[in-house]
Amino acid sequence: MVDIIIIGAGVSGSAVARELSRYQAKILVLDKEEDVCCGTSKANSAIVHGGFDAEPGTLKAKLNIRGSRVMEQLSKDLDFHYDRCGSLVLCMAEEDRPKLRRLYEKGVANGVKELRIIDAQELRQMEPNLCDDAVAALWVPSGAIVCPFGLNIAMAENAAANGAEFVFNAEVQNITKTENGWCVSTTQGAFEAKVVINAAGVHAGTIHNLVSDDKMTIINRRGDYYLLDKTAKCVSHTIFTLPNRMGKGVLVSPTVHGNTIVGPTAIDIPDPENTATTAAGLQQAGQKASYMVKNLPLRQVITSFAGLRAHHPDDDFIIEEVEGAPGFIDVAGIESPGLSASPAIGEYVAEIVRDLLKLEEKENFISTRKGILNPSELSVEERNDLIRENPAYGQIICRCESISEGEILDAIHRPLGARSLDGVKRRVRAGMGRCQGGFCAPRVMEILARELGVNPLEVTKEGPGSELLVGKTKEG
Repeated sequence: MVDIIIIGAGVSGSAVARELSRYQAKILVLDKEEDVCCGTSKANSAIVHGGFDAEPGTLKAKLNIRGSRVMEQLSKDLDFHYDRCGSLVLCMAEEDRPKLRRLYEKGVANGVKELRIIDAQELRQMEPNLCDDAVAALWVPSGAIVCPFGLNIAMAENAAANGAEFVFNAEVQNITKTENGWCVSTTQGAFEAKVVINAAGVHAGTIHNLVSDDKMTIINRRGDYYLLDKTAKCVSHTIFTLPNRMGKGVLVSPTVHGNTIVGPTAIDIPDPENTATTAAGLQQAGQKASYMVKNLPLRQVITSFAGLRAHHPDDDFIIEEVEGAPGFIDVAGIESPGLSASPAIGEYVAEIVRDLLKLEEKENFISTRKGILNPSELSVEERNDLIRENPAYGQIICRCESISEGEILDAIHRPLGARSLDGVKRRVRAGMGRCQGGFCAPRVMEILARELGVNPLEVTKEGPGSELLVGKTKEG
């Protein structure tokens, strides 16, 4: 029996695990996928929102502001990419100026710093490629961009370094009350804990309904995205239009890795596993983005993808102990700005559990983590020294992103290391470049098979059931 079970190893579950690993407690994280960061956390806009959009007084507003303020320091402590590029919310017509003003006032009420409404002239000095229709904008200097995989993996690795255990391919089948807490039955066996935390993303409603008669509904809201080549640089800030009832709308933004991202749409669907893009969805994203940015180079798309947001009908985060289910805590409805708020979500939940279990802090908590070495950030002399010491760093596997074998080996052998092609991709970007793995995938598969000691036929794209090879064409 452990003290705490966390269901879900996305950005919320990993943030909660990291914060709880500050205390003297046995922590177990369960996820139905083969790795951390396999759901909403891997397919989103990668934006650290300033906090101007959420309704004042909501958990979204409170935790967005806190998360945004601590994210930069967290990126230094845990060594993941972060860039405070700032955000612009465009006003496209004179009659919409009152809406822009209300958005400004909402941001001020939430505590967003340095907000300012700017005119068209200043706007075009900041972003020359914006469309001619924009008459004003809300300038949000605290807006930022982040690597969502880097953030999620960093928090999970740091939690593991502090003693949290992770079990993957463990889909929850049932949860029952016990004398001392809860028993969580999964495809990997049954686990008991005093406290259970439901951070299951789009499946949080299903998990909640296993323990409560007060049923929860989670709406699966799909967002389609384009990712443009690194040569398609067209904006230097995150560009929004005024939000509507379905969210913040389509954006155009740089990424921390030098690409441009366009999206998302907001389409409610019944299937919580359906992340397929649609021609209609992508066309909608492209049309709305082209309305904001002139000559948007959509011919330079290198991939498209879709992610699902876990929308709760109350339009707020649901973070609380479930009534009638003592020791069972929901972390549900974590849609945008969930990525931005994740460090604060971790703190908020950890305080609830600390008080429930009367936890005491560790004296030896490890607050920092070193990420995977990126040789491209070294000087020529340092890189040559590295290659002499470890020749694997001189073997380029992914030509598009200049990823070496040494980086891939680190991705596989570090805590919670990669076990699949996508696991490697999320950690070091092998396969995320212009050719999308067309050249490097076979070599990455060879390295995975060799380092994991498995038959190449067992290497998967993203866990069991996604094997990439079906047989050999030749023997011997």
